[in-house]
Parts: sequence; C-alpha cells; structure tokens
Amino acid sequence: MASTPVPAREELSPDTPQEGGSTAFIRVIVADTQAIFRAGLRKIFALEDDIRVVGQAETLPQTLAAVKKFSADVLIFEAALAPNAAEAASELLRQAPALKLVVVTPEPNEEMTLELFRRGAHGIVSREVEPELLVDCLRKVASGETWLDQKGTQWVLAAYRAHGVRPSGARSKVQLTPKEALIVSCVTQGMKNKEIALRVGTTEQVVKNYLRKVYDKLGVADRLELALFCLHNRVTENAAKAQVPQSNNGSALPAPPLVPEPQKQ
Repeated sequence: MASTPVPAREELSPDTPQEGGSTAFIRVIVADTQAIFRAGLRKIFALEDDIRVVGQAETLPQTLAAVKKFSADVLIFEAALAPNAAEAASELLRQAPALKLVVVTPEPNEEMTLELFRRGAHGIVSREVEPELLVDCLRKVASGETWLDQKGTQWVLAAYRAHGVRPSGARSKVQLTPKEALIVSCVTQGMKNKEIALRVGTTEQVVKNYLRKVYDKLGVADRLELALFCLHNRVTENAAKAQVPQSNNGSALPAPPLVPEPQKQ
C-alpha cells in the first residue's frame, strides 16, 4: 500500500532556542521514502542536544523544494529517491551550495560511492549504519569534514591509484609556486576558501583564482582530485619552502601541515 505523500515541511524554527538559550545546533533535513526511517531518525536526533530536524521529504521534488525553503546545514538524502542519485546530488548542491549532503545508500557500492563523492557528496553511509555513527557523521560533515567508512576510503584511494598509473604527460612534473603550494596544502586539510584566505592573508576571490590556475596546471577537475593528486605525487612538499604569511603585527602565522592524517572510523 502506497504511503501518503508527506510534504516537505519545517518542523522547528532555526531561531527556536535549545535548553539554556543556545541556538547553535545542526539543522537537518531528512529525505527518505520510508516514513518509519524518517521517524526513527527524528527519535535518534531528538536525544542529541546539538541536532534538530527542521524539515522532511519523501520524494525528490519535495526534497528540492525543502532545500530551497528551509534553512538547514545538512541534508540526509536516500539514494533511492532519484533514478540517478549522483545527478540528483549535483542538482541539490547546485540549488543549495552551502548545504552539506549525506547520502544513504541501500548497501555499500563502489561505483555509486565514487560517483557520489565526485559529484560533491560530503558523506556516504549505508542504510544499516549504527545510530551512533550516523550522529558522528552529521557532526563531522557539519564541521566541514568528509565522511567515508573504511571500505569507501579504500575504494577512493584505489580508484585514484589506478588513475595515477595512467600516462599523464608532464602534469606530474608541474611545479607549483610557493603561494600555490601553500594554498593547495590548505585544501588537502579540507579548509574552505574563506579559511584559506585568512591563513594566506588574501581574499576569497584571489584564492579561487589561484585554485583555477592549479586545476589547469595539474589537469584535475575539483578539490577531491586535487587533494588526491597532491598526496599521490607529494606535490605539497613545495609548501615547506613557501613564504610564511605574516599576521597584522608582523609575526609569522603557523603554516598548515603538509599532509592530513587519514580519517579513522
């Protein structure tokens, strides 16, 4: 028996205070075909002081409407909501560029994982994920980190290694300028353009311009490919020789680490 359509709706105002008067919580939209799954997630998140469900949807059109209407930090999106989950991910992120996207897949799938990650998904979890891990995933994704389980991480690295052994012409021999290397090292840490601009002592637009030049130099398409390429070819070692940006009082700002530690889950 078909379920009654559930319109995307706001369940909690972003300005509703938590106990103690704080409003600093992670606002979540849950988009899933199964009402019981949506209800289960709401019960799980209700136990957390820093997570609030602000909207829900059970179809792709409702989800697209929800991300436009509601102020949310993270969208939990069931892959089965769309005939092509990767294309849906691209469209959702186009409609709401600041939104963090966590995709729920029916089971671990290498091809889907790689394509979703390439399209910009911030986290990918199996439908059988433990509640504690899902809560941890939301917090990490909301803070700007990427979430993949160990198997997904292995798939991404294996795919990049396979890509890395293909003839790549002279791109691996390309040398970055000290400023480019410093910016790239920030990217490998998962820093946003605004954070990089503050670290380097420039503007977000200048950072974007540098990144476009780096993409062209190295023949990569996005930040993920850039980070993996740099780790594989040890490109960011040049950052150690880069000029350290100066703070307003003339003291040197700390340089970021060259290579981030792999995420452990």
